[in-house]
Amino acid sequence: MFQGKTLWQIFSMGGFTMYILLICSILSVTFIIERFLKYRLKSKLKRADFMSKIKQTLKTSGMDVAIKLCETYDTPISNVVHSGIKLYQKPEKEISNSMEREITIETISLERNTSIVGTIGNITVYIGLFGTVLGIIRSFHDISRLGAGGMNVVIGGVSEALICTATGLLVAIPSVIAYNYFVKKIDNFVNEMEICASETIDITGSIKTGTLNK
Repeated sequence: MFQGKTLWQIFSMGGFTMYILLICSILSVTFIIERFLKYRLKSKLKRADFMSKIKQTLKTSGMDVAIKLCETYDTPISNVVHSGIKLYQKPEKEISNSMEREITIETISLERNTSIVGTIGNITVYIGLFGTVLGIIRSFHDISRLGAGGMNVVIGGVSEALICTATGLLVAIPSVIAYNYFVKKIDNFVNEMEICASETIDITGSIKTGTLNK
C-alpha cells in the first residue's frame, strides 16, 4: 500500500490530524532537548565538592570570598547556599526562610516546560486515535457510497487511517519517558538543595559560635 510513496505522501494519508501531531512532536522534541541541556548544565556542580570548597574558603579566606565563590556559579545548590550565607549575621529563622524561598524559585525554574512535555505525552495518543476514528468513519461512508465493490478501497482507507494511531504512539512514548525522567531529575535537585540548606544552617551557626575553624 505504501510502495512507491514518499514519506510526505504517507504522512498526508493520515489527514489533518497528522499536522497536529507534527506540531506536538516539534514542541516535544524542542522542550526535551532544552530541558536535558539545562539539567546537564545545572548538575555539573557536585554538592559534596561545592560544600567542601565553601567550608575551606570560609576557613582560609573569609565570608566575602565565599559569597563571591557562590556567585561564580549558576546552579540550584550554589544559589541556595548564596541566599543563606549572605545573611549569616541574621537570625537562623531568617536564613532558613531565605533559602526556602530560593529552593522554591529554583524548583519553579527547573519545572518550566516539563508540563508541556507531559501533556503532549498524554494527549497525542488520543489525537492519533481521533484521526484513526475519522478515517474509519470516512471508510464506512465509502462503503455506503460504493457498495461491496468498493471494499478493497475501504480496507486500504482503514489501513491508512491507522497511520494516525501509530504516529500518536511514536510521539507519546518518548514524551512520557522524558517527562518521567524530568520529574525524577527535579526531585534529585530538590533533595540536593535541601541538604545544602541544612549544611548552610550549620555553617552559619558555626560562624556565630566561632567553632568553624576548629
